[in-house]
Amino acid sequence: MATKKSTKDPSMFETFQEFKETKNIDRTTLVSVLEESFRNVLAKMFGSDENFDVIVNPDKGDFEIHRHRVVVDDGEVSDENREIALSEALKIEPDYEVGEEVSEAVDFTKFGRRAILNLRQTLASKILELDHDALYQKYKDKVGTIVSGEVYQMWKREVLLMDDEGNELHLMKSDQIPADNYRKGETIRAVVKEVTNENNNPRIMLSRTSPEFLKRLLEAEVPEINDGLIAIRKVARMPGERAKVAVESFDDRIDPVGACVGVKGSRVHGIVRELQNENIDVINYTSNVQLFIQRALSPAKVTSIILDEENHKAEVYLQPEEVSLAIGKGGMNIKLASMLTEHTIDVFRVVNEGENDEDIYLDEFADEVDQWVIDAVKALGYDTAKEVLNAPRELLIEKADLEEETVDHLLEVLKAEFEKRLEI
Repeated sequence: MATKKSTKDPSMFETFQEFKETKNIDRTTLVSVLEESFRNVLAKMFGSDENFDVIVNPDKGDFEIHRHRVVVDDGEVSDENREIALSEALKIEPDYEVGEEVSEAVDFTKFGRRAILNLRQTLASKILELDHDALYQKYKDKVGTIVSGEVYQMWKREVLLMDDEGNELHLMKSDQIPADNYRKGETIRAVVKEVTNENNNPRIMLSRTSPEFLKRLLEAEVPEINDGLIAIRKVARMPGERAKVAVESFDDRIDPVGACVGVKGSRVHGIVRELQNENIDVINYTSNVQLFIQRALSPAKVTSIILDEENHKAEVYLQPEEVSLAIGKGGMNIKLASMLTEHTIDVFRVVNEGENDEDIYLDEFADEVDQWVIDAVKALGYDTAKEVLNAPRELLIEKADLEEETVDHLLEVLKAEFEKRLEI
């Protein structure tokens, strides 16, 4: 039997070392990939790799390849890959006989530069495939957790970050807080929103606007949450503006709101700065829906609530001076309360004896209504806005179920905003 000898090619050694040192792949998998790469090349060259033994030592950068063939009489070789003529076998060992198996060392480097290049390409492709799979599995398990990345490139609709291993992380414009302003080389924190793996090409999507981001930031700042003494039940955000968080305590001795806010707001100060001065309201969670809605509308004081559980709607009645607080600037407070409680909230003013039930939106709350209309223009688009403006006034009154004066006011604001944007 032929003496075994290893093959050591400098370029191969460099390849082995590169993958061994820079790729996050365990030794067993690396050896398996190297062997499979050799077999793929051998199969292309000889038609089959079944009668080859491949032994790889990635530490030393060498490998052994042995081909097994059966000895046949001269002139009867039908498959040169699996059979060897007796005369050729005797040149290897003088005592071979017909029917015996010859094991012969193969010098892969003698197959030429093309074979070696083919091997390197195959190996690189398989290693890249494994590397992508490992990256996908790593970040797939991190969905919903906070990661850090260094700003590498900035575009109009996206910021590209790099983690500490050089992996690409994507932060789209829609997932950035409006006031965020990034600089190249700056370290950014965000929550892993989604990980896709289309065509084995992992794409890690981050978010700084997700409610999950605020939730994770609170978990990091409030030990009682990590200890399981306090739970975050609901989070509603208008990124960079305001947020409401509902928390619950499992220990009667712990005030969940006080624990989350900290002494003089010490525990939320860092979070507020991280979120570009986003105001954070922390409230006590309760399974009592009416009470939960009442707390969610804080700082307004609710007089009464009529609940429609089936349709997830609530009619909230307040004293005239409380309505503005319930609605908030630009309708922000009521929007967040609706998001937090998962109920559509309609606010009504309590009419005391001797007062006229006039449309509150036309006097005390004109600013809020104006902002709602402006927001509607942005959301609907100009074509739809034009359709609304051209619609019969009576139809709008009937469909919107509003007072005539209210519809007229809304149309005036809508027209002014529409014309202003056309000028721009």
